[in-house]
Amino acid sequence: MEKILSKLKNKENLSFQESIDAFNIIMEGKANDQEMFEFLTFLSNKGEVASEVAGGVSVLRDKANKVTIDNCIDTCGTGGDGKDTLNISTASALLLASMGINVAKHGNKAVSSKCGSADVLEELGININFEPLEIENQIKKNHFGFMFAPNYHAAMKYVGPTRKKIGKRTIFNMIGPLSNPAFVQRQVVGVFDKKLMNIFAHALKDLKIKFAWIVNSNDGLDEISPYDKTNVVQLKNGEISEINIDPKELNVNAEGFSNIIGNDAKYNSEKILEIFKGQDNDFSKAVSLNAAAGLVVSENEKDYKTAYNKVRDHILSGDAYLHLEKIRNAWKCFRKNYRKKKNKDW
Repeated sequence: MEKILSKLKNKENLSFQESIDAFNIIMEGKANDQEMFEFLTFLSNKGEVASEVAGGVSVLRDKANKVTIDNCIDTCGTGGDGKDTLNISTASALLLASMGINVAKHGNKAVSSKCGSADVLEELGININFEPLEIENQIKKNHFGFMFAPNYHAAMKYVGPTRKKIGKRTIFNMIGPLSNPAFVQRQVVGVFDKKLMNIFAHALKDLKIKFAWIVNSNDGLDEISPYDKTNVVQLKNGEISEINIDPKELNVNAEGFSNIIGNDAKYNSEKILEIFKGQDNDFSKAVSLNAAAGLVVSENEKDYKTAYNKVRDHILSGDAYLHLEKIRNAWKCFRKNYRKKKNKDW
């Protein structure tokens, strides 16, 4: 660890393998508090690069409680854009599932906002504490499974106190969203800072991800925005390119940013139910824009505009609500069967 810390102190980048070595030491509890503090602080002061992010993701995934399921997509972003919007990426994940796309959603409770993905899913009546086998079953049955990050990344316990002591974003805010325990090969990742877009793209390339969109809008969202142009860095089959999405060209016609501002889990879950029942508003359009990205990344549609129109037709039909009920009922059935088994064992 001494050699690695010396390199970082001198503002030298770590190679992919050096990053793996360092994160292995940390995630196995072999680094002391001072070493962890210096590692994270020196990285931040230098500025993290793709090889370092990829190394961290590789180790975190390797030590995760794994979910074994093929051909899934994730819509987990960094958060931290400071806009306090409704749960756009979580709603888009549920919407994709209602269209038959397998979604292995990875997320957490609120950190930088009032309501995280886990908070709103719990409020919707969806279990966030399924074990890996049940996640696999849920995805096969209803195309949706949620992996609550603390349940799947036990190794993070070693860095928790140090991150709290530092009190600001570290590389773990970058590697977390990319460390899906289902090892998804397709991702739509929103980032709070445009500077992260190419870093994420090259990190995902190092990790051999098949297809990803990294997005950040001109109005500061870590989502595809219904109000302003969104910058997209695409990684597809090892090739990195840039795309620009203009809501005007899609005839989105959203009214105003205040219409997608969120609140607590109860409020945000009610807004998801409204649009899934077919209510047309700015939130519905925002969710549709981001779900359309999922259709492209899952390679169910080639053209983004076609994908957006397809998603809009689907969400306005109310069919998304019917599928959400299936997901909620699956949790109720699981809970009922679990109680029966528990009583029998007792």
